[in-house]
Amino acid sequence: MAFDPFDAEFRRNPHPIYDQIRAEEPVCFTPLGFVVLTRYDDVVHTLRSNDFSRDIEKNAILPQTPTREFRRKSVRNRSMLNLDPPDHTRLRSLVSKSFTPSAIERLRPRVQQLVDAALHSARQSGHLELIEEFAFPVPFQVISELLDMPTDRADELREWSQIITATLEFTTGVAELEKAQVAIAKMRPYLDEIISRRRKNLGNDMLSSLISVEERGERLTNDELMAFVILLYIAGHETTVNLIGNSMHALLTHPRQFAQMKAQGCSSQMVDELLRFDGPVQHTMRTPVVDTAIQVDGRPVKIKRGSLVLASLGAGNHDPSIFERPHVLDFSRKNANRHLSFSAGVHYCLGASLAKLEAEVMLSSLVKSFDKIEALADPEWRDRLTIRGVTRYELSVQPLISTR
Repeated sequence: MAFDPFDAEFRRNPHPIYDQIRAEEPVCFTPLGFVVLTRYDDVVHTLRSNDFSRDIEKNAILPQTPTREFRRKSVRNRSMLNLDPPDHTRLRSLVSKSFTPSAIERLRPRVQQLVDAALHSARQSGHLELIEEFAFPVPFQVISELLDMPTDRADELREWSQIITATLEFTTGVAELEKAQVAIAKMRPYLDEIISRRRKNLGNDMLSSLISVEERGERLTNDELMAFVILLYIAGHETTVNLIGNSMHALLTHPRQFAQMKAQGCSSQMVDELLRFDGPVQHTMRTPVVDTAIQVDGRPVKIKRGSLVLASLGAGNHDPSIFERPHVLDFSRKNANRHLSFSAGVHYCLGASLAKLEAEVMLSSLVKSFDKIEALADPEWRDRLTIRGVTRYELSVQPLISTR
């Protein structure tokens, strides 16, 4: 089975291809030089095993190409996202105190206020462009308030985030990496100035906590702090934007599930199922630090140390051996919380609780605020594989008729 990430039909809907790969060659060696894993258990093993590294630039044994050399020198590699223990463990222990479930739950009333404000104009106009008028501004405002960051340059930050997240694609070339370096170069002075002012006047915000956090004598260096703030700014809103867009498309193409959410509100289990059905992050890369093997039909399929392994979260989320009728959106699914959309193991998404809370409030409010919601046209999708999301979705909304 040929795996072609550039195929337009595959980008539109990858699951028929993944189903075929999973059935014919679940450990799929591609002409592009990496191995694709599509079975749930193989993906989970890869994400949790110490035999696999997230630090691709350090541990992958690959030809020296211009793209790889550029990545190696990139400032992005100092991000916690790309580190292994013990470095990852140290950084995560320093920042995780700001993401406890109780701390996130306290945000619910404020998220509700922001959602109500974002939907106000739609109630008046009968129209909502889902992404720019709702899915982006709410989570962006939430992460900005958490860090106590100004929002006057929201358009620029949105553009920088889009450019930087493009480098997460495994097909990224030097041109995209150069654009990302330019975006980071523009973003750093802006953040440097804010961080410098905050050091002199600490507050009760998350940025102040990150500046002052200390555990067993360890603190964040300035570079680590900068890398984490950039990661927070991007991951803190970008994945939620895509989760809301993907979820609304799923709901509008599944009327029974839409009606169920409208009647009951959006529960945590519903969000889990939406994440499983069409999550915003479809893949993650690993490299084995030792020669390893995966069993297929009772025989070991060897993967050499330093190979590139693409663990497909999206394919794992649709593995029929784990999820019955995986291509069906089913809010009664008992094991929906086993989805892989937040990854697994030590790199399980730090902001998972925040993303789920935002999705619960945003989706519940949106579907319950209007008598009728209809798509005016098919959504426009981002032409990417790793970060999957809607970029534009024009909706017609009919406000609830007051009975007063």
